[in-house]
Amino acid sequence: MSNYKSKTAFASLLLVLVALFSACNLSENSKIPVLFDTDANNEVDDQHALAYLLFSGDHFKVEGITVNATSAPTGYSENSDVSDHYEEAKRVMQLCGDFYGEIPLKTGANGSFSEIKEHIGEPDFDGHEAVDFIIEQAMKKRNRKLVLLPVGKLTNIALALMKEPAIAENVRIVWLGSNYPEPGEHNQDWDIESMNYILDANVPFEMVTVRYGKPSGTAAVMVSQDQILHRMPGKGPKISAPVAGRHGGEFSNFGDYSVNLFSQFHMWGDPIGRALFDMAAVAVVKNPDWAEKREIPAPIYVNGKWVERPNNPRKILLWEWFDIYGIMNDFFVTMDDYKLVNVR
Repeated sequence: MSNYKSKTAFASLLLVLVALFSACNLSENSKIPVLFDTDANNEVDDQHALAYLLFSGDHFKVEGITVNATSAPTGYSENSDVSDHYEEAKRVMQLCGDFYGEIPLKTGANGSFSEIKEHIGEPDFDGHEAVDFIIEQAMKKRNRKLVLLPVGKLTNIALALMKEPAIAENVRIVWLGSNYPEPGEHNQDWDIESMNYILDANVPFEMVTVRYGKPSGTAAVMVSQDQILHRMPGKGPKISAPVAGRHGGEFSNFGDYSVNLFSQFHMWGDPIGRALFDMAAVAVVKNPDWAEKREIPAPIYVNGKWVERPNNPRKILLWEWFDIYGIMNDFFVTMDDYKLVNVR
C-alpha cells in the first residue's frame, strides 16, 4: 500500500512539475519577439528606447539589435559613420546589464537604399551583416510575428525585404518616422526611397508618427530635463566594469549615463525638455492602448510631399495621439523596477 502511495505521490509531483514547466514556456512564448534597428548615436531618444526595451523583459524577447547611420543634428555631432552608432548601441547594452555579447549586435547600412540595392547579391555589400541577420531572424519559426522595430532610416529593413521577399509573411514592421500627412522628418528624409519601397511592398507596416510641434505625434511625448536629472541617477543594474561615455566620463549604470546625455544635449520648451520619440514607438508595441491607430491606403512620398492613393488596396497602420502620461509613467516605473530581458 505504501509503495502504491509513493508511486501516486511521485506521479502527482511529476504532473505538477510538467504543469509548471509548461506555464513557464507559455509565459516566455507569449513575449513579443523584437529586432531593434537604430541610429543609436544620433540624439538621446534611441538610447532611452533601447534601455526601456531591455528593461521590459516581462513583455519582450529581444532577438537582436542592428544599427544604421544617419547624421546627428547640427552642433551635436559631426560624425555619423555607422561604427559610431554601433559603439553607442554597444555602450547602452553594456550599461543595461552587460547584454553586449549576449544579444547579437550587427552593423548595418552606412549608405542609402539607392546606393546599396544594386549590390545586394555581393557577399560584402554595405550593411550586409545586419541585412542577413534580419533575414535569418525573420525566417525562424515562432508562434507570433517578429516585430522589426526601426527607429532610424528604413534602409536595413528595405534591403532585407528586397533580398528575401519571403520574410514579409513573418514580420510586422513598426517604424518611428514621418510627419504624415505633412512633409519632412529626419528618419524619413534620410532615405526616402527605402520608405517608398516598403510602402509598395506587401508587408505589415505601421508608421509611428513624429509630427514636430504637433500634439498628435511622438514629438508630444516629452520628458523634462529636471525629471531626468532627479529621477534617473543610479537607475538600472550596476555593472562591474565601468563604461566610457559618449561625451567622456565613466558610468556603471544606465541611469547615470542618461543624466549625462541630457546634460550635453540641447533642450527647449518650458519646462526645458526633450521628446523621447523612439521610446514611444517601443511603448505602443508594449501596450497598444497608449495611442490611437487607424488603417489608411498606403500613400507615397514624391517631390517633397505626400501623395494620397485612396484606391490603393495596400493598407498600412498609422499611430497618433499618444497617451503621454501613460507612456512616461511606465518609462519611469520600468526604470525603477526593471525586468531584464531573458537572453537564453
